[in-house]
Amino acid sequence: MQEEIELILEDAKERMDKALEHLDNELGKIRAGKANPKMLDGVLVEYYGSMSPLTQVANLSTPDPRTIAIQPWEKQIIGAIEKAILTANLGLNPDNNGEIIRINIPPLTEERRRDLVKQAKKECEDAKVSVRNARRDSNEELKRMKKEGLSEDLEKDAEADVQKLTDGFIKKIDDMFEVKEKDILTV
Repeated sequence: MQEEIELILEDAKERMDKALEHLDNELGKIRAGKANPKMLDGVLVEYYGSMSPLTQVANLSTPDPRTIAIQPWEKQIIGAIEKAILTANLGLNPDNNGEIIRINIPPLTEERRRDLVKQAKKECEDAKVSVRNARRDSNEELKRMKKEGLSEDLEKDAEADVQKLTDGFIKKIDDMFEVKEKDILTV
């Protein structure tokens, strides 16, 4: 019985970790007025007939806080990279000098900052829902085990552990939101 409880707790923790990982990725894509190569994570470039992530066909760097520089590994795909950035609809304008693509990140307007904070908040809420779903599933599993003979004390202790886990992850999510909000609102 104890091993089963530990497996349930481990599974809940794993699912909550995944929710946090996903949130971190999504928050990384929300630009905060500073250049960040993560902003281009979803960009796929046609490379020898197949779609490849931008990071697999070029080197991305940020020479200054307002610029992303993209150095393709092969010069002939510079046009494909430029096209991929434009079709990704990120609101970014690539500037191609034949060897390197530069993207200037414009400063954010106050209204755009508020929209980005809302977007970040929504991502955090989605992550909290995932964490709570993991808690719910774990608690249902514990109730099922109680029907199969698990003592009430063990069930209550395990549920308390699941709740502690949930509270810890919700706090981490709130902290991540706070950091991102400050990042977005800092001019």
